Amino acid sequence: MITSNPFSDLSAMIPAAGMQAYVVLMFLLVVGGTLLDVRHKRSAQYFFENKQRAEAAKERTLGTGTKFSVAIKTLATDILASAEFTNQKRRLAHLLTMYGFILFVVTTVIMIFGYASADAATPVLWPLLWHLGALMVCVGGYWFWFKMRVDVAAEGHPWYQVMRADLFVLSLLATTTLALVWSLFQSMGPGVLTTLFFGLFVIASTTLFGTVLWSKFAHMFFKPAAALQKRLAEADGSRDNLPAPADQPAQFGLGIKRELPQHY
Repeated sequence: MITSNPFSDLSAMIPAAGMQAYVVLMFLLVVGGTLLDVRHKRSAQYFFENKQRAEAAKERTLGTGTKFSVAIKTLATDILASAEFTNQKRRLAHLLTMYGFILFVVTTVIMIFGYASADAATPVLWPLLWHLGALMVCVGGYWFWFKMRVDVAAEGHPWYQVMRADLFVLSLLATTTLALVWSLFQSMGPGVLTTLFFGLFVIASTTLFGTVLWSKFAHMFFKPAAALQKRLAEADGSRDNLPAPADQPAQFGLGIKRELPQHY
Protein backbone atom coordinates (compact mmCIF):
# COMPACT_ATOMS: atom_id res chain seq x y z
CA MET A 1 0.00 0.00 0.00
CA ILE A 2 2.49 2.65 1.13
CA THR A 3 4.89 1.94 -1.74
CA SER A 4 2.34 2.09 -4.56
CA ASN A 5 1.02 5.17 -6.36
CA PRO A 6 -2.79 5.10 -5.95
CA PHE A 7 -3.22 7.60 -8.79
CA SER A 8 -1.48 5.25 -11.20
CA ASP A 9 -4.04 2.52 -10.48
CA LEU A 10 -6.81 5.12 -10.76
CA SER A 11 -5.80 5.87 -14.36
CA ALA A 12 -7.71 2.75 -15.44
CA MET A 13 -10.91 4.66 -14.55
CA ILE A 14 -9.90 8.32 -14.90
CA PRO A 15 -7.30 9.44 -17.50
CA ALA A 16 -4.20 11.26 -16.25
CA ALA A 17 -5.33 14.41 -18.08
CA GLY A 18 -8.54 14.41 -16.04
CA MET A 19 -6.64 14.16 -12.75
CA GLN A 20 -4.26 16.91 -13.84
CA ALA A 21 -7.17 19.17 -14.81
CA TYR A 22 -8.65 18.66 -11.33
CA VAL A 23 -5.37 19.68 -9.66
CA VAL A 24 -5.17 22.81 -11.82
CA LEU A 25 -8.78 23.65 -10.93
CA MET A 26 -8.02 23.29 -7.21
CA PHE A 27 -5.00 25.59 -7.61
CA LEU A 28 -7.15 28.21 -9.32
CA LEU A 29 -9.76 27.93 -6.56
CA VAL A 30 -7.08 28.58 -3.93
CA VAL A 31 -5.72 31.60 -5.82
CA GLY A 32 -9.17 33.01 -6.48
CA GLY A 33 -10.38 32.35 -2.94
CA THR A 34 -7.29 33.99 -1.45
CA LEU A 35 -7.68 37.10 -3.61
CA LEU A 36 -11.35 37.36 -2.67
CA ASP A 37 -10.42 36.86 0.98
CA VAL A 38 -7.88 39.70 0.75
CA ARG A 39 -10.52 41.95 -0.80
CA HIS A 40 -13.31 40.95 1.57
CA LYS A 41 -11.26 41.28 4.77
CA ARG A 42 -9.18 44.17 3.41
CA SER A 43 -5.99 42.41 4.47
CA ALA A 44 -3.85 44.19 1.89
CA GLN A 45 -5.21 47.54 3.04
CA TYR A 46 -4.47 46.65 6.66
CA PHE A 47 -0.84 45.72 5.89
CA PHE A 48 -0.37 48.86 3.78
CA GLU A 49 -1.78 51.17 6.46
CA ASN A 50 0.20 49.43 9.19
CA LYS A 51 3.36 49.77 7.12
CA GLN A 52 2.70 53.48 6.67
CA ARG A 53 2.26 53.97 10.43
CA ALA A 54 5.45 52.01 11.10
CA GLU A 55 7.35 54.03 8.49
CA ALA A 56 6.32 57.27 10.20
CA ALA A 57 7.23 55.96 13.66
CA LYS A 58 10.56 54.28 12.89
CA GLU A 59 13.68 55.43 14.71
CA ARG A 60 16.26 54.16 12.24
CA THR A 61 16.54 53.21 8.57
CA LEU A 62 17.43 49.59 7.86
CA GLY A 63 19.94 48.71 5.18
CA THR A 64 19.47 45.97 2.59
CA GLY A 65 21.71 43.58 4.52
CA THR A 66 19.77 44.10 7.74
CA LYS A 67 16.44 43.58 5.99
CA PHE A 68 17.75 40.39 4.40
CA SER A 69 18.96 39.17 7.80
CA VAL A 70 15.56 39.91 9.34
CA ALA A 71 13.83 38.07 6.48
CA ILE A 72 16.05 34.99 6.98
CA LYS A 73 15.39 35.04 10.73
CA THR A 74 11.65 35.33 10.10
CA LEU A 75 11.76 32.39 7.71
CA ALA A 76 13.79 30.20 10.07
CA THR A 77 12.04 31.11 13.31
CA ASP A 78 8.48 32.23 12.65
CA ILE A 79 7.64 30.28 9.49
CA LEU A 80 9.68 27.06 9.47
CA ALA A 81 9.74 26.59 13.25
CA SER A 82 6.44 28.31 14.23
CA ALA A 83 8.11 30.03 17.18
CA GLU A 84 4.96 31.99 18.07
CA PHE A 85 3.66 28.89 19.87
CA THR A 86 5.19 28.88 23.34
CA ASN A 87 3.16 25.80 24.22
CA GLN A 88 5.46 23.08 22.90
CA LYS A 89 2.70 20.50 22.42
CA ARG A 90 0.66 22.95 20.38
CA ARG A 91 3.75 23.85 18.40
CA LEU A 92 4.55 20.22 17.64
CA ALA A 93 0.98 19.52 16.55
CA HIS A 94 1.11 22.57 14.27
CA LEU A 95 4.45 21.55 12.73
CA LEU A 96 3.28 17.97 12.13
CA THR A 97 0.18 19.28 10.37
CA MET A 98 2.01 21.95 8.38
CA TYR A 99 4.86 19.79 7.08
CA GLY A 100 2.53 16.85 6.56
CA PHE A 101 0.25 19.00 4.42
CA ILE A 102 3.18 20.29 2.36
CA LEU A 103 4.44 16.73 1.80
CA PHE A 104 0.97 15.52 0.89
CA VAL A 105 0.28 18.30 -1.64
CA VAL A 106 3.73 18.26 -3.27
CA THR A 107 3.82 14.48 -3.70
CA THR A 108 0.23 14.47 -4.99
CA VAL A 109 1.24 16.91 -7.73
CA ILE A 110 4.39 14.91 -8.54
CA MET A 111 2.59 11.58 -8.78
CA ILE A 112 -0.34 12.94 -10.82
CA PHE A 113 1.72 14.98 -13.28
CA GLY A 114 4.67 12.61 -13.50
CA TYR A 115 3.46 9.07 -12.89
CA ALA A 116 -0.34 8.94 -13.21
CA SER A 117 -0.43 6.77 -16.33
CA ALA A 118 -0.68 3.02 -15.79
CA ASP A 119 2.58 2.31 -17.69
CA ALA A 120 4.67 4.83 -15.69
CA ALA A 121 6.80 3.32 -12.93
CA THR A 122 6.59 5.50 -9.82
CA PRO A 123 9.74 5.70 -7.66
CA VAL A 124 8.96 4.27 -4.22
CA LEU A 125 9.98 7.53 -2.54
CA TRP A 126 6.93 9.51 -3.72
CA PRO A 127 4.13 7.22 -2.47
CA LEU A 128 6.07 6.75 0.78
CA LEU A 129 6.20 10.51 1.33
CA TRP A 130 2.57 10.88 0.25
CA HIS A 131 1.37 8.41 2.86
CA LEU A 132 3.75 9.86 5.45
CA GLY A 133 2.46 13.38 4.80
CA ALA A 134 -1.17 12.28 5.16
CA LEU A 135 -0.32 10.42 8.38
CA MET A 136 1.50 13.46 9.81
CA VAL A 137 -1.54 15.64 9.15
CA CYS A 138 -3.78 13.10 10.86
CA VAL A 139 -1.53 12.83 13.93
CA GLY A 140 -1.07 16.59 14.31
CA GLY A 141 -4.63 17.49 13.37
CA TYR A 142 -6.45 14.96 15.53
CA TRP A 143 -4.10 15.70 18.44
CA PHE A 144 -5.00 19.37 18.14
CA TRP A 145 -8.72 18.76 17.67
CA PHE A 146 -9.30 16.40 20.57
CA LYS A 147 -6.64 17.60 23.02
CA MET A 148 -6.03 21.30 22.38
CA ARG A 149 -8.27 23.56 20.27
CA VAL A 150 -6.96 26.54 22.21
CA ASP A 151 -9.47 29.19 21.18
CA VAL A 152 -12.50 26.94 21.43
CA ALA A 153 -11.44 25.60 24.82
CA ALA A 154 -11.05 29.17 26.05
CA GLU A 155 -14.67 29.82 25.12
CA GLY A 156 -15.94 26.67 26.79
CA HIS A 157 -17.06 24.86 23.61
CA PRO A 158 -16.72 21.04 23.53
CA TRP A 159 -14.69 19.40 20.75
CA TYR A 160 -17.84 18.30 18.92
CA GLN A 161 -19.25 21.84 18.60
CA VAL A 162 -18.16 22.94 15.14
CA MET A 163 -17.80 26.56 14.06
CA ARG A 164 -17.15 28.04 10.62
CA ALA A 165 -13.55 28.74 11.64
CA ASP A 166 -13.09 24.97 11.96
CA LEU A 167 -13.83 24.37 8.27
CA PHE A 168 -10.16 24.35 7.28
CA VAL A 169 -8.86 21.87 9.85
CA LEU A 170 -11.87 19.56 9.50
CA SER A 171 -11.76 19.46 5.70
CA LEU A 172 -7.99 18.94 5.86
CA LEU A 173 -8.37 16.03 8.27
CA ALA A 174 -11.16 14.56 6.16
CA THR A 175 -9.02 14.83 3.01
CA THR A 176 -5.96 13.10 4.44
CA THR A 177 -7.92 10.48 6.39
CA LEU A 178 -10.02 9.52 3.38
CA ALA A 179 -6.90 9.53 1.18
CA LEU A 180 -5.32 6.89 3.43
CA VAL A 181 -8.48 4.79 3.55
CA TRP A 182 -8.94 5.06 -0.23
CA SER A 183 -5.30 4.08 -0.80
CA LEU A 184 -5.80 1.01 1.39
CA PHE A 185 -8.81 -0.20 -0.58
CA GLN A 186 -7.17 0.81 -3.87
CA SER A 187 -4.27 -1.51 -3.07
CA MET A 188 -6.79 -4.35 -2.71
CA GLY A 189 -8.19 -3.78 -6.18
CA PRO A 190 -11.34 -2.23 -7.69
CA GLY A 191 -14.54 -2.51 -5.71
CA VAL A 192 -17.48 -0.66 -4.22
CA LEU A 193 -15.52 0.52 -1.17
CA THR A 194 -12.65 1.73 -3.33
CA THR A 195 -15.03 3.82 -5.43
CA LEU A 196 -16.92 5.05 -2.37
CA PHE A 197 -13.86 6.28 -0.49
CA PHE A 198 -12.36 7.80 -3.62
CA GLY A 199 -15.56 9.80 -4.10
CA LEU A 200 -15.49 10.93 -0.46
CA PHE A 201 -11.81 11.85 -0.83
CA VAL A 202 -12.61 14.04 -3.86
CA ILE A 203 -15.52 15.71 -2.02
CA ALA A 204 -13.31 16.44 1.02
CA SER A 205 -10.41 17.82 -1.05
CA THR A 206 -12.78 19.96 -3.13
CA THR A 207 -14.22 21.35 0.10
CA LEU A 208 -10.71 22.05 1.42
CA PHE A 209 -9.49 23.94 -1.65
CA GLY A 210 -12.83 25.38 -2.74
CA THR A 211 -13.81 27.08 0.52
CA VAL A 212 -10.75 29.30 1.01
CA LEU A 213 -12.96 32.38 1.24
CA TRP A 214 -14.85 30.98 4.24
CA SER A 215 -12.12 28.97 5.98
CA LYS A 216 -8.76 29.87 7.53
CA PHE A 217 -6.84 28.48 4.55
CA ALA A 218 -5.67 31.94 3.44
CA HIS A 219 -4.19 32.48 6.90
CA MET A 220 -1.10 30.52 5.86
CA PHE A 221 -0.35 33.19 3.25
CA PHE A 222 -0.92 36.17 5.58
CA LYS A 223 1.09 34.76 8.47
CA PRO A 224 4.57 35.12 6.86
CA ALA A 225 3.85 38.71 5.80
CA ALA A 226 2.64 39.65 9.27
CA ALA A 227 5.66 37.99 10.93
CA LEU A 228 8.11 39.80 8.63
CA GLN A 229 6.39 43.14 9.17
CA LYS A 230 6.54 42.65 12.94
CA ARG A 231 10.27 41.84 12.96
CA LEU A 232 11.10 44.77 10.68
CA ALA A 233 9.16 47.07 13.01
CA GLU A 234 11.14 45.72 15.96
CA ALA A 235 14.41 46.23 14.10
CA ASP A 236 13.77 49.85 13.05
CA GLY A 237 12.24 50.83 16.40
CA SER A 238 8.80 51.67 15.07
CA ARG A 239 7.08 48.92 17.03
CA ASP A 240 7.91 50.64 20.32
CA ASN A 241 6.36 53.87 19.07
CA LEU A 242 3.10 52.39 17.77
CA PRO A 243 -0.06 52.31 19.94
CA ALA A 244 -0.37 49.19 22.08
CA PRO A 245 -2.97 46.65 20.84
CA ALA A 246 -6.33 46.76 22.56
CA ASP A 247 -6.69 44.25 25.36
CA GLN A 248 -10.46 44.05 24.99
CA PRO A 249 -12.17 41.00 23.43
CA ALA A 250 -12.56 41.37 19.68
CA GLN A 251 -15.85 41.38 17.85
CA PHE A 252 -16.28 38.72 15.20
CA GLY A 253 -19.19 38.65 12.73
CA LEU A 254 -22.87 38.77 13.80
CA GLY A 255 -21.92 40.69 16.94
CA ILE A 256 -20.65 37.57 18.70
CA LYS A 257 -17.97 38.38 21.23
CA ARG A 258 -15.02 35.99 21.46
CA GLU A 259 -12.34 35.88 24.09
CA LEU A 260 -8.76 36.60 23.13
CA PRO A 261 -6.85 33.43 22.11
CA GLN A 262 -5.00 31.76 24.95
CA HIS A 263 -1.70 30.80 23.27
CA TYR A 264 0.67 29.58 25.97
